[in-house]
Amino acid sequence: MAKETEKKNYVGQQTLVIAVVVSLLVGFIGGTVYSSFKLAADKQIQVPGNANQDKTQVEGQQDNSIEFSAKILQVEQYLEQHPKDAEAWTQLGNLFFDSNQSKNAIDAYKKSLAIEPGKIGVITDLGVMYRRNGQPKKAIEAFDKAISIDPGFETARFNKGIVLLHDLNDAAGGIKAWEEIIEQNPMAMAPNGESVDALVQRMKKQK
Repeated sequence: MAKETEKKNYVGQQTLVIAVVVSLLVGFIGGTVYSSFKLAADKQIQVPGNANQDKTQVEGQQDNSIEFSAKILQVEQYLEQHPKDAEAWTQLGNLFFDSNQSKNAIDAYKKSLAIEPGKIGVITDLGVMYRRNGQPKKAIEAFDKAISIDPGFETARFNKGIVLLHDLNDAAGGIKAWEEIIEQNPMAMAPNGESVDALVQRMKKQK
């Protein structure tokens, strides 16, 4: 029951972080959308938002950067007084995750897990950040850890397949990771809307 509750909490926080991968390295003729998702639930520490909606795209990007910096500072100041708050460390990791600061996100997630180990969403997000930081083997370790805690956690298995296929050039390993999803859930869907089974079959034909 605890695992189911945790999964529901994390899935509600999904954020797309890996975009289109042109998969010539694994034998695809075209490109496939491989997507990893940020899953860790936030403990919200509120900071004022920007109320001005009439801005150009560039100004909006600048505002986003300022907003992230303000939120990060707010959480860091909170953590100076509450260093054992695992959820706050997770939120800090999420902010670094969303602002493309992978090394800082890794550090924050590791501190969260040091206080509350076994959170599969945080472990999976840590794996995504290892991948983004150019550490694919560490990413696989993180995904495997999440899978060992909850073998039915499909996101970790799917992300493992992404890293094996795209970063480690292990097509057989990537297919196996996704076939294990199908064994547990024949109706499983990839984040791009394609069934995992169809994706695997197409990969096998084009290997």
